[in-house]
Amino acid sequence: MADIDEARKQFERIDTDGDGVITAAEFKTALAQGGDWNVTESVAEVIIKSRDLNGDEVLDFDEFWAYLSK
Repeated sequence: MADIDEARKQFERIDTDGDGVITAAEFKTALAQGGDWNVTESVAEVIIKSRDLNGDEVLDFDEFWAYLSK
């Protein structure tokens, strides 16, 4: 995904509580809503941690954008 505006919209859809970060629980829910991706919260945590650049165990928009634009 190369469009930052679309990435922002997607980020906001996943960040359901609107606190500016994506938690493992929010990520797990988003994957489940997408259809075939029924993962456990522990798997979602591993995915989040693998993309978490500052070590706070959540994804902010910059980390999300870095992940999408690779």
